[in-house]
Amino acid sequence: MNLELHSLVNILHSCNTHLSLYLGKQLHLTFLKKGLINSTVTIGNRLLQMYVKCGTMDDALNLFDEMAHRNGFSWNTLLEGYIKSGDQERALNLFDSMACKDDFTWSLVVSGFVKAGKLEVARALFDDMPRRNWVVWNSMINGYAKHGRSRDALRLFKDLSLKPLEVSHEKKFIFATVVGACAELVALGCGKQIHARIVTDGVEFDNVLASSLVNFYGKCGDLDSASQVLNLMNEPDDYSLSAMVSGFANGGRMNDARRVFDTKSNPDVVLWNSLISGYVISNETIGGALLLFKEMLINGVHGNSVTLASVLGAISISGILKHAQQLHTLACKLGLLGNVIAATAMLDAYSKCGSPDDACRLFSELKVFDTILLNLMITVYSNCGRIEDAKQIFMAMPSKSIISWNSMMVGFSQNGCPIEAVDLFRQINVLDLRMDKFSLASVLSSCASISSLEYGEQVFARATIIGLDDDEIVSNSLVDFYCKCGLVENARKLFDRMMKSNEVPWNSMLIGYATNGHGSEALALFNEMRLAGVKPNEITFTGVLSACDHCGLVEEGRKWFYKMKQDYHIDPYIEHYACMIDLFSRAGCLEEAISLVEAMPFELDASILSSVLRGCVSHGHKDLAKKMAERIIELDPENSGAYVQLSNALAGVNEWEGSAQIRQMMRDRSIQKNPACSWFDR
Repeated sequence: MNLELHSLVNILHSCNTHLSLYLGKQLHLTFLKKGLINSTVTIGNRLLQMYVKCGTMDDALNLFDEMAHRNGFSWNTLLEGYIKSGDQERALNLFDSMACKDDFTWSLVVSGFVKAGKLEVARALFDDMPRRNWVVWNSMINGYAKHGRSRDALRLFKDLSLKPLEVSHEKKFIFATVVGACAELVALGCGKQIHARIVTDGVEFDNVLASSLVNFYGKCGDLDSASQVLNLMNEPDDYSLSAMVSGFANGGRMNDARRVFDTKSNPDVVLWNSLISGYVISNETIGGALLLFKEMLINGVHGNSVTLASVLGAISISGILKHAQQLHTLACKLGLLGNVIAATAMLDAYSKCGSPDDACRLFSELKVFDTILLNLMITVYSNCGRIEDAKQIFMAMPSKSIISWNSMMVGFSQNGCPIEAVDLFRQINVLDLRMDKFSLASVLSSCASISSLEYGEQVFARATIIGLDDDEIVSNSLVDFYCKCGLVENARKLFDRMMKSNEVPWNSMLIGYATNGHGSEALALFNEMRLAGVKPNEITFTGVLSACDHCGLVEEGRKWFYKMKQDYHIDPYIEHYACMIDLFSRAGCLEEAISLVEAMPFELDASILSSVLRGCVSHGHKDLAKKMAERIIELDPENSGAYVQLSNALAGVNEWEGSAQIRQMMRDRSIQKNPACSWFDR
């Protein structure tokens, strides 16, 4: 090759991006004029490589078809181009047309389809290979592991164990991959067998393999074995130390995690992230996570998106809005909010710190989105009553997961749009999407809110078809649905046969009894619940006190109201006070009702006083009724119920003039009596 030609070939070799395509084509023309393309296969192959690297596969194919001489390198170059450009169909067609396929060809096509996620095609090609080397075994096993098919990765490794192969440095990468698969499956026994195989085969024990083993033992909770592996390393790298720190953190051994962390003089951001995440996971030292983050910044280590997500996780648990706002400012300075994971964590923190408005403002400024972030914003908008904004996000989503559909259904249900929620469920059914227990529970809640027995039983049928009718969440929603439709017996039959792992189904059935006027049954169920060893919570006592209220069981109600604090250490909420005040008022124990009103540690509202007012009216306490009405009007001047009840009370004792004055006052203040409504009118 003369000097001029050698220089031209070197220039051609530098043409490796789309920007250098023009120069490459000029060189192609020069070689063509000199008659070199058809005289030597090397020049043709170099040009073919150039077109592939520049991403112009049509030009590459035209040259390939015109080449008078082609060899295996020519075919492999074109094949590699199709695979890298994502044109899998042409790649497979070209591969099938190749008369001679060497080991490189097979490895290229198998690894190409693995990287594209086409594991079934890759496996079929793998099975057809006449000879398999370590590279292709590693590619196939690693492909299964990376795509969440850890069991398939281990099965293929078992097949490999039966094959006699030459010793190769690739072997350690395969072992690292299968150890990672065991970690994902938390398969301690299997992983230990592979560790033993590593030792007996004399595989080089480098940092990659060691960190995989430390991570595996840490995830499986065998921290002693993880420590032993770490101690075998001459100089543990940050990834191995990080795996050890994470293992101790997951096991709740934060002191040990910190001890491992402190063995590194200048820890990098990965190691800092592991320790910060450990403090968040441990849940008892949330303040420790924030202090550690501050320490990291003082040491001059800039956090990344993972750091931000971990610290925001701690802030979300603490619920301190000021900390979220401070971290938002820092994230902006560091330019981290361009990362979708960091942005999602920031939105979630604002939401959990009780500031959806901040979350909405941040969302309006974002430039990057993914399905998880958009699902979160559907929930945020729904929680703050902006259901149209939530709907707009849902409709515009390019890719919807089942969580997207579920979030939108819950949003409709929470915001008084049950019909829209049911319509959305119909769409899921028509599109034949794979609905889950949350889809079914959500739509059952909507059916319950409109007392639609027909729709609810259709959903029940659908749950039975897909095998989720016995799921605890679905069953609990069905109990609630039947109770709200007034079919308490149906609810009880379902309740008796369902799995009950906590207090939730007991509460649903108990409240169902109470709201349908079955007070005795509710109290009997409460007794069963306690005998079954299920600990009641504040919702349970809402049902119990509501049942006592509906049945006029004053002594029983009084007993449980005080016992919930004394025996179960549950401070009564406003709902519990409301039940007791209504119970005392209905029973004519007005002094006790008023005493409870005055003792209540919550801001007084008109609805609670209305219970006392009704009691005063029904028991003929005119003067007390007048005082209660005046207090209600003072709290809520637009409350028509207080005016009407006071007017009726005066009329009931023949004080017609006073009754008329109250009615006139309503007219003067333009206060309208709220009209009644019925489902039959809708």
